[in-house]
Amino acid sequence: MKRKASKSFFSILGVQKPYKADALVEYKAGQKMDGKTYRAEDIQVLEGLDAVRRRPGMYIGSTSIKGLHHLVYEAVDNSVDEALAGHCNSISVIINKNGSVTVQDNGRGIPVDMHTKLNMPALQVVMTKLHAGGKFDKKSYKVSGGLHGVGISVTNALSEWLDVEVRRDGKIFFQRYERGAPVTELIEKGETTETGTKITFMADANIFETVSFHYETLVSRLRDLAFLNPGLKITIADEREEDKKAEYLYQGGIKDFVKYLNKNKNVLHDVIFFSKEKGDTQVEVALQYNDSYADNVLSFVNNINTIEGGSHLTGFKTALTRCFNQYIEKNKGKNNGNGELKLTSEDVWEGLSAVVSVKIPEPQFEGQTKTKLGNSEVKGIVDSMVNDAFSSYLEENPSVARAIVNKTVNAAKAREAARKARELTRRKNYLDSMSLPGKLSDCSNRDPAQCEIYIVEGDSAGGSAKQARSRENQAILPLRGKILNVEKARLHKILSSNEIVTMITALGTSIGEEFDMKKLRYHKIIIMTDADVDGAHIRTLLLTFFYRYMKPLVENGYVYIAQPPLYRVKKGKEINYCFNEEELKVLTGGSEEGKEVQRYKGLGEMDPEQLWDTTMNPATRTLLQVTVEDAIGADQIFTILMGDQVEPRRLFIEQNAKKVVNLDV
Repeated sequence: MKRKASKSFFSILGVQKPYKADALVEYKAGQKMDGKTYRAEDIQVLEGLDAVRRRPGMYIGSTSIKGLHHLVYEAVDNSVDEALAGHCNSISVIINKNGSVTVQDNGRGIPVDMHTKLNMPALQVVMTKLHAGGKFDKKSYKVSGGLHGVGISVTNALSEWLDVEVRRDGKIFFQRYERGAPVTELIEKGETTETGTKITFMADANIFETVSFHYETLVSRLRDLAFLNPGLKITIADEREEDKKAEYLYQGGIKDFVKYLNKNKNVLHDVIFFSKEKGDTQVEVALQYNDSYADNVLSFVNNINTIEGGSHLTGFKTALTRCFNQYIEKNKGKNNGNGELKLTSEDVWEGLSAVVSVKIPEPQFEGQTKTKLGNSEVKGIVDSMVNDAFSSYLEENPSVARAIVNKTVNAAKAREAARKARELTRRKNYLDSMSLPGKLSDCSNRDPAQCEIYIVEGDSAGGSAKQARSRENQAILPLRGKILNVEKARLHKILSSNEIVTMITALGTSIGEEFDMKKLRYHKIIIMTDADVDGAHIRTLLLTFFYRYMKPLVENGYVYIAQPPLYRVKKGKEINYCFNEEELKVLTGGSEEGKEVQRYKGLGEMDPEQLWDTTMNPATRTLLQVTVEDAIGADQIFTILMGDQVEPRRLFIEQNAKKVVNLDV
């Protein structure tokens, strides 16, 4: 019996590998291609939205779950652009019962009058023509996120159907599309005193791997937008489940955002906020330090989350590091004699929560999905603003300055201790990739894409796993007991943990600033612990380590959780496995009479054949792939569960106790 995965802040998502061209080949007229002549008639011209449907990944990144949600983002971004222009203060998103999504705003409404050059309503131009919109001449929109003019037309192209309703000029207008093409004329439905646009669409199942939207993923994006746009109310409701809805409205903007990032953390000072306008460029920065060792720095351009950073984030990081070093040099002898110490950006990043938000008329993004800003001039603007404002703040607030300077200095000392620890462990061959740990039972295959490693709890389970595995591509690494809680430790202390160093060495990537994804030896890292409370604790400790110190492994979908069964049910010659109490009740009908039911207390109780059949055989096993739907939510969960504060953890347990399915007593 296969187990249906449960939802949490991690979810099962597919990872689509990017296309990689092996060679560049030039073809000439009349040249043979696979036995056919390559001529002018072989050149295809894709018109209208055909190109989007043929190559959706070029416009939304992929056809995975991430690409699916991009359809909603494009519609929402148009509404936010109306808010930026001062014409909208309310946006509503609804996941309807039938799986479609509705996005509605109270903006001006898309124009519906005739476009003289194209001889069709302006609404139809916007919905069906790429690079069509009101964001190019800067008259209707001074600043916007959807500058490429392909947003809502792409959503339309990749939808099975789409209904658009516009309220403006005292009337209600309606038009329906199917797979990007209009199937009705633009019609008047009635009169109204309201304005705005309402779009309802059903994603095309022929395009996407799944058309089931994740409420939590949309919540994360909408919450960010509410923080970034003070006074804009954004609501979301999931009508597939009862009472699943949320409303976001923040008057404090990114200052409230940083407070939210530091929720349940011990902060060192009040939120520091700077803002500046230079020409058409607007810059806002909010920051606050806490006493943890992890950073949480977010950057945005025109409300778009630039997850890969860019020139604005580089300017912020450079200026912040310079400010601290100048302050330490200027106050030499007043701050524990650290005048000769030179901080790095890694030092000033420790314990920092910050939001950098810029709004510019002509952003240059890398790709349509807009994950990195390329405008070189923005770096200088942000650098100058942060340098001037933060330097003044440190001079004017000496008590706060001492607290956060001491924090960064201690981080620098810990960095130096970590460097010495790495050198020491290298001398012991712990971190030398050529010297693998003795407890690792490696596989014979050397292609990382084909290899997987099971991180197993205990020597007993490790022994069973070693006998059960496929030696060609499955490696086994048994760990002894519970690893260090890295939420409460700096890197130098982490490197003193033999179990963690063994794991780092086996994976091959190193850690911290020396982390190198190219050296990863396995593309499936599978956490396999007992199906009990202790196993869950060990799994959480491992996930905390990966998320805090090897985050790219999680972000790229390389971390998995094995799903060993809890029960073995035998009736006659028939054998079934159950993963929880509910499955056991369904299988036995509530009665164990005439059946032999075995409850596994641990993986070590399973013989190699049983372990292979249920948990390690790719043909029959179930794996949970760990990916981050909501990075901010994940950060907060780790802080609550693994941090120092007891009260938030107690409250979390009280609120979620009824959701526990299996609890050993």
